[in-house]
Amino acid sequence: MSASEAVRAAVSLAAAHGVACSDPVVLKQGSNLLVHLRPSPVVARIAARTALVRPSVSDHFARDLSVSSFLAGRGVPVVTPAAELPAGPHVSDGFVLSFSTYVSHDPTARLPRQDVLKLLPDLHAELRLYEGLLPTRGPLDDVDNVLTYLDGLGVPGLARFRKWRDDLLAGWSAHHNDVQPLHGDPHPGNLLITPSGPVWNDFEDTWRGPLAWDLACSADKEEAAQRTVEIYSGGAAPSDVEFHAETRSMFGTLWGVLMQWS
Repeated sequence: MSASEAVRAAVSLAAAHGVACSDPVVLKQGSNLLVHLRPSPVVARIAARTALVRPSVSDHFARDLSVSSFLAGRGVPVVTPAAELPAGPHVSDGFVLSFSTYVSHDPTARLPRQDVLKLLPDLHAELRLYEGLLPTRGPLDDVDNVLTYLDGLGVPGLARFRKWRDDLLAGWSAHHNDVQPLHGDPHPGNLLITPSGPVWNDFEDTWRGPLAWDLACSADKEEAAQRTVEIYSGGAAPSDVEFHAETRSMFGTLWGVLMQWS
């Protein structure tokens, strides 16, 4: 299905709940499609490539809404579920979608990764209090699902990814330390820069895993793991950050193949 069909589905569903949209604007088109339902202060998140490789994509969307709602209640600056209509997740015209509040921000602005790392300890402290059910394999589930999907398409060259995955799995337990609820994908693009300060976004990938995973997501590739831990102010072993930076690299590279073939 096309992006235009997805937008129409979101506009139609919003209208059915009394939310008018005369000027939908696509904010982002990638793993998911994000659409500002102007003039309403509502953003539709519509599963795109995620729907291809996540059998439980509705659960991911529900988790995003649940975690962000919890954090907002704790006073954490986050993008909240929409109040103008049921936030979802919904299934409409074959699309999985949810609704969140539009936050005015500068889409071109990014915090330096070091500044993201400095914000993570406070976020992690609040996430530790979250008692909802969370996945425990996180990116490993995505890796398995993407490989299965690409294999079904006959994509060549997947053997190297399977070996890469198996090599990482062999060391997974040794680096599965300091486990807690994580953001899951706290790169600078998931912090919206608003006039009142940075606002956390996108808890779709939240899982219960090693703290080093989030640090690896926010670490500069040129930054030594030891320095990453120092900026964060402790919390994880540098060797764990190095390991999960490699996991993150494999995950990102494989997702790039998916983007090319879907």
